[in-house]
Amino acid sequence: MAIPGYSYEFNHTHLLSIEDLSRLDIDHILDLAEEFAEATRAGKRPEAHLKNMTVINLFFENSTRTMSSFEIAAKRLGADVIAMPVAQSSVKKGETLIDTAMTLNAMAPDAIVIRHSASGGVKLLSRKVDCAVINAGDGTHQHPTQGLLDTLTIRRAKGRIEGLKVTICGDILHSRVARSTTMALHLLGAEVTLCGPATLMPSGADSWGAARALNDFDAAIKDADVVMMLRLQLERMNGAYLPSQREYFRNFGLTADRLKLAAPDATVMHPGPMNRGIEIESAIADGERSVITEQVEMGVAVREAVLKLLSGRRA
Repeated sequence: MAIPGYSYEFNHTHLLSIEDLSRLDIDHILDLAEEFAEATRAGKRPEAHLKNMTVINLFFENSTRTMSSFEIAAKRLGADVIAMPVAQSSVKKGETLIDTAMTLNAMAPDAIVIRHSASGGVKLLSRKVDCAVINAGDGTHQHPTQGLLDTLTIRRAKGRIEGLKVTICGDILHSRVARSTTMALHLLGAEVTLCGPATLMPSGADSWGAARALNDFDAAIKDADVVMMLRLQLERMNGAYLPSQREYFRNFGLTADRLKLAAPDATVMHPGPMNRGIEIESAIADGERSVITEQVEMGVAVREAVLKLLSGRRA
């Protein structure tokens, strides 16, 4: 939470990675997002902070959920939103990412939200434009607004982040969500345990701030205050990462029996989209401990906060 009477200014031009943020930055974004979330629940529309501004959604990978969330957030703040259909764009005709960046920059947008399959692609584009750039996911590297919305959802469910035990289980290797969420939670004082099959656990995950990396889900989930399951990113797997999906569910799926090992009031999360019966039982995903729907709701609020903070950041 923000410190009363403390002078603070959010002075970032882009949002590319959780690594670029301080604890104060994260608290400030979450506090502002909380205000947006409560206003929406009360049926109030926010001020048009982005009136007469243009936001471009440039998605080189499909993501209905994230793109829609950014579009709703930008429109609520009064922006004109342009969705770039990459499948029909000049990129498919051989244009490079740098050429695309220079072309878009010539159109003088106020912000570009970009998702790209290459880790580091978003940072490269940010160096070629004069407006704010928001990373909506780059390869297996970062997805900062997802990390922030996960953190906000937990804070609302538990009333705090400091001291919580959070277990993140699944396809850690291919997950930019795991990286961003772990970093954000660690900065705010949570103890994060990463868990998954040995074939889906990257080396160096301790550098994200995780306290432990385990291959035993029963051990990882014990006494956890929050359990977040990750999607198996089968589209990124071009080798034999898993013997079978059935065996994966038996060892790493979240079931009612396995959830009993966690804290009695453990909160269940999933960034979506879910593979029901592979990563999580439907009864758990739809149960009273689940805040999966609220994660989607907080996604819009966090993106409203980020867009407001970065609005008008043209060089």
